[in-house]
Amino acid sequence: MAKINSIKAREILDSRGNPTIEVDLFTENGMFRAMVPSGASTGIHEALELRDNDKNRYLGKGVLHAVDNINNKISKIIIGMDPIKQEEIDKKILDYDGTKNKSKLGANAILAVSMAVCKAGAAAKGVSLYEHIADLAKIKEFIMPVPSFNVLNGGSHAGNKLAMQEFMILPIGANNFRESLMMGAETYQILKKVIIDKYGQDAVNVGDEGGFAPNIQDNKEALELLKEAINKAGYSGKIKIGMDIAASEFYDKGKYDLDFKSVNKDKSMIKTGDEMIKIYKEFVDSYDIVSIEDPFDQDDWESYRKLTSDIGGKIQIVGDDLLVTNPERIKKGIEEKAINALLLKVNQIGSISESIEACKMSQEAGWGVMVSHRSGETEDSFIADLAVGLKAGQIKAGAPCRSERLSKYNQLMRIEEELGDRCIYAGERFRNLV
Repeated sequence: MAKINSIKAREILDSRGNPTIEVDLFTENGMFRAMVPSGASTGIHEALELRDNDKNRYLGKGVLHAVDNINNKISKIIIGMDPIKQEEIDKKILDYDGTKNKSKLGANAILAVSMAVCKAGAAAKGVSLYEHIADLAKIKEFIMPVPSFNVLNGGSHAGNKLAMQEFMILPIGANNFRESLMMGAETYQILKKVIIDKYGQDAVNVGDEGGFAPNIQDNKEALELLKEAINKAGYSGKIKIGMDIAASEFYDKGKYDLDFKSVNKDKSMIKTGDEMIKIYKEFVDSYDIVSIEDPFDQDDWESYRKLTSDIGGKIQIVGDDLLVTNPERIKKGIEEKAINALLLKVNQIGSISESIEACKMSQEAGWGVMVSHRSGETEDSFIADLAVGLKAGQIKAGAPCRSERLSKYNQLMRIEEELGDRCIYAGERFRNLV
């Protein structure tokens, strides 16, 4: 039996230059390192990311308290345990924390250890990480996910006036993952040229996730850019469009402000939930859209129900801030028929065992599952293995640009190569693989 011998946590920096946590976990099989990400547009229902709030260090964003919780609290209760027993270890840490939102130890502290344990568990079994995760989730087949590349940025991820946060391309017509990455990368480079031709060289600065952030305000203009780039790349019909609205970021007093970044606001850009539904339906009618994420505020259940009832049979309506990878909120989403897909972010819930539970619940309800990165990322490629191990069928890890994003996509190519004919590409079935 393998045993956890020691744990060492430290403060490192994420891709935005903000502090996050890294953990080194040691067993007789070696050292296993995990790094946790951090989000910019965070839902109010997410588990607590513990920050120091010491304005004299990193503008209050330090994580030394969370690091100390790992080194002097969590380590003491799990040293000597078998890393293969993921659920048992996660439960012991969660019981010690004892809070609903993980505010005692911090979800970032708990997740860092949970991820490191998972890697050590795979090594103890002598299998790849994705195989270990599949075993934990009782998944018997391997399916490579469709990547959802965030190639145009707005919202909280960019300094332009665009209210909606992400405009994505999904190469569902590829034959395998490697080809899907090539299709995405080629279209990304062509999109860059299209933007330069229309807006000039300074319009191809990139946002937090590697997507371009030209200074445009009209969301249709962004969709037209994607349509043109896809056509010029020769992938019409093979590459579809996805959107992450992140509507909670511009929701105020029961309405949606599509001009929320402007000082002198255009009052005509303030919309009701029903007016937003009309906008989304027009988008779907006019463009090759297959997925819309967070179209409404995180507590606007009524609007979600209406939109899913209207167009949920045609496209995927994804819950991120609405669900925060939380089994309790997923249960409500299923009961209310509010959406039909989960955005799975491990740091929203804070442990691998709970992430697996959230995924299984969603899949059993017939939902799609999209494993996701955060805007503040690290070079840790854990979610690539997670997407394959959970048979999610979809992964969102940013543009095919910036090393912290490509670490996930490159790992998926390695996994596909390793699996060979033991895996298939999700392709057009990405929404429902169970």
